[in-house]
Amino acid sequence: MFVLSRRQLLALAGAGGVGGALSLPTRASAAPADPVADVYRELLHLHTRWVEEQWDTEIGAYRAEDFRFAVVLGNAVLLGLDDFDPRLADVDAGTLKAKTVATIQRYAATNRFAGGTEWGRRLFWDSTFEVYFVLAARLLWADLDAQTRQNVQRIAVGQASYAYGLGSDDDPLSGDWSPHGTTGGWLGNTKLEEMGVYAQALAPGLAWAGDDTAAEGWRERFLLWATNASGLPAADLANPAVVDGERIDQRATAHNLHDTFIVENHGSASPHYQAELWRTAGRAAIHFLVAGRPLPEVLTRQPNGTELWATLRLLASDAGEPVMPMIADRYHLYGRDILPLAFLAQVQGDRDAARAEADLAERLTPYLRYEPKYQLTKFSGEDKYEPEARAELAISYLFHRLRDKPVAPVSKAEFFRRASGTRNFGRTVGLTAHQSERAFAAAVTKAGFVNFLWQPGHDNWLIDTREPAFLPGGTAPTAQWTRAYSKVRDGVDATATVLAVPGGRAGFTTLPTGTVVYASTGLPGEGRLSLFNLTMPGVPGLTGSRTFTTPTGTALLGEQDDGDITFTPRDARWVRMLGREPGTEYGYSIFTFAVLDTRGADLAQGAMPTASSEDIWNPARNATDGNPETRWAVAREERGRADSWLAVDLGSAVRVAGVRISWEAAYGKSFLIQTSTDGLTWTDVAAVPETRSAAGWVGIDGRAGIVTHGAKRKIVVSASGVAAAAPIIEGYAGHRTDLATLAARTLPAGRGLLISDADGYLSVFNLTPRRAGSVPVRIPSARRLYRGTQVARHRGLDWTVSVAGGTALVEPPRFTLEDAVPDGTRFEVTDSHHLTITAPAERRVVVTVRAGSWSSTVRLRPGRSRAVVVPGAPITPTADLARGRTTFPTSPLPAGMTAPARAVDGDPRTAWRPGGPGRMVVDLGAVVAVSDVRLTWSRGRRRPVRVEASRDGLTYAPLSGQARYVAVAVDGWRPGDAELVHLVVV
Repeated sequence: MFVLSRRQLLALAGAGGVGGALSLPTRASAAPADPVADVYRELLHLHTRWVEEQWDTEIGAYRAEDFRFAVVLGNAVLLGLDDFDPRLADVDAGTLKAKTVATIQRYAATNRFAGGTEWGRRLFWDSTFEVYFVLAARLLWADLDAQTRQNVQRIAVGQASYAYGLGSDDDPLSGDWSPHGTTGGWLGNTKLEEMGVYAQALAPGLAWAGDDTAAEGWRERFLLWATNASGLPAADLANPAVVDGERIDQRATAHNLHDTFIVENHGSASPHYQAELWRTAGRAAIHFLVAGRPLPEVLTRQPNGTELWATLRLLASDAGEPVMPMIADRYHLYGRDILPLAFLAQVQGDRDAARAEADLAERLTPYLRYEPKYQLTKFSGEDKYEPEARAELAISYLFHRLRDKPVAPVSKAEFFRRASGTRNFGRTVGLTAHQSERAFAAAVTKAGFVNFLWQPGHDNWLIDTREPAFLPGGTAPTAQWTRAYSKVRDGVDATATVLAVPGGRAGFTTLPTGTVVYASTGLPGEGRLSLFNLTMPGVPGLTGSRTFTTPTGTALLGEQDDGDITFTPRDARWVRMLGREPGTEYGYSIFTFAVLDTRGADLAQGAMPTASSEDIWNPARNATDGNPETRWAVAREERGRADSWLAVDLGSAVRVAGVRISWEAAYGKSFLIQTSTDGLTWTDVAAVPETRSAAGWVGIDGRAGIVTHGAKRKIVVSASGVAAAAPIIEGYAGHRTDLATLAARTLPAGRGLLISDADGYLSVFNLTPRRAGSVPVRIPSARRLYRGTQVARHRGLDWTVSVAGGTALVEPPRFTLEDAVPDGTRFEVTDSHHLTITAPAERRVVVTVRAGSWSSTVRLRPGRSRAVVVPGAPITPTADLARGRTTFPTSPLPAGMTAPARAVDGDPRTAWRPGGPGRMVVDLGAVVAVSDVRLTWSRGRRRPVRVEASRDGLTYAPLSGQARYVAVAVDGWRPGDAELVHLVVV
């Protein structure tokens, strides 16, 4: 829960309430260190260099296009600092204040609510920039004239009145942007964002005109939209928790989420839009805090907020932002990721979010300094994102300054331990994800987005997850199968996916160790990993080169995207760059194209280049004009073309020895340098990137390793990619010194199956359409035992397995053996807790068996058997349909109730406390046949219990036949009564 610091409370009191001026609190010398706030402070200063480029001398204000005038919020916060640094900002405080006040005065008057015609009223996106604008004006209230103050107040009140007046109807000014009333939408395009915007539009009015006669209506509408933004009927209708004086099940009606707690936008799963829940909440909350008004409870106790945040943690990278599994144009858009994390961390007090916020903050300064310099949003997005990012950086900074001390982040290791797990988000969503302590991996099966993702070390600047990992590009499956294993149900966190595609099948498994296994029948173009290779000092790994370790030694390969590309000196009149593969979806763009003579002098400056195409604002001549700030870019309609080119005519044949290319973010991942004497016939003189080949294995930059089995071709590496086609490819996270040993080992073998035993887990692929029944499998190691029957033979095990056609399985070792056993020893593993050992007819057996921290030494006479039982629980795999499933109520929990998940975790040490509401629901994941429900209670008085079932989660009746949802209701529960230890559904 957010708590204002004592200094801030005193500042508010001295400001004369909501109508007075507000000064940012001076940081006391004894205040605790806040390194994230220090980064934000520096960024706001440095970003002001970009801000000053937006000044329009003709109008005497910052520009209107793309809402650039919203930079005034960042300016206002800077001007309130006790340590404003004109050197960092490259402008003195007096000049910055004069420009900021002039801009506020101008745009306050041109807003439609103040009688202007330039901007305002429209919910998308004018109202968002009004949120920033009004806050900036309030922070500089004492510097504004009376008319401007009146105009600013009209904006706050007018927007609240306008949003309230719409009821639940569409905004006629906003086109297709609509919340669909209070029912929302969740398939393809969530309405979470739209409802959040409707709510935030009301916040400035409530904060700064809370005594208005219309404010009570605004408040009720704000609570309605804010509650429903994250609504999910099955969860919300089971939740009687009281928020802002009303029960969630009586206020929430919207369906904006999938029941796996993920949202879609633009037709695919999009964590960026899921974060809108906290982005819009943060925009609203800052107004209440700065105005000195209590935060509405719904901003800190958001329905389903805990579950939605758990999804983002499941998709987290090491840089704070989540992986974007299906939307490439929201990747590395750092400036837009700040506010949701700052709100979760510093307002809601979430320590995991504080970790993610700190991780993102570590990247922000080098990111800001990367070309184009002093911008907070790069690589993708819209122009309006830049002023928006500045405003939200300023709000995030205020959240930090308004606390006595920042929320302490958990360690990086603890963050990923807590985030670890798997989830199949459903066939409609088409995403099966696995977060582990060492890596992120996922399979995307949604049409148009098909991808296998792997992020070793959670490093989102190593493997480019916007492109398929291992799968051929443009894969279009004709059939798909996927499964997520969970430790509580299956004894292992893992996933398995098999895709049928024209020409064969491909499979992918992910393991709890961070290792992934790819198997295929041999598909053209498979086995490629695309690597990032930028030069961004300050970001680990982005040094402009990658180091590859191979059986023949170590090679340092650079992309040569910025720097000299030399070749044997030769005579040429024309020199050109011919693209082979762009590094981004934006084609090619070059700041400077220099042609070097033998002494390194630039022969191209001032020459007239030509190009395959050019953007109207970025013509070819910019690449040789001597200005490092201008650039050539391909025409927008040519961005998808791989073979775009830029050529320079030197006027006559001269001796050339190289080129130097300064790329914009739209760089060439692969390209040729060619020369010509006549402009018609071209000769390749250099190829970028440089490549190396390796047999069997390769280490990538000390961060990951690739091992192939059964490959007919060598692995080929370059600074921008790894190509490793083989029947089985294993990807290992982290630095492995034994990749050679891993590549040389003998894999398990079974007729018609592809099998890997990476890290001791069996990944078994049946890439045929037919069921493989009772297949004998030879396992080279006799140290690990798997579910089923296995017999010791020749220092290995003969194991039997059955696998349906077009599927795969991951089988964890259930037991390990510390001693060698004689041939013929038989092991029958029922589950994680039950094992039967039978000695061969003529040999005695003495063996120590281990399962986790438990161990037992078994001594058997020849031909005798013994059953071994591991004490404790839970036992996996389980036939319990409820084990580990989603439970309701979700967050926030009703008063007196503990998490219903405690009744389905299989752990006898935990239990669900019904509390006053006394009702829980478990979602079995699909409509299934249910024959029985078994309840195990702790000691204490038993109250009357009802068991009900539902197919849709909305209407319930006594259990009969099939159901997806099972409810347990306890009448009249009181403290001290029995609690539910186990809810088992079979």
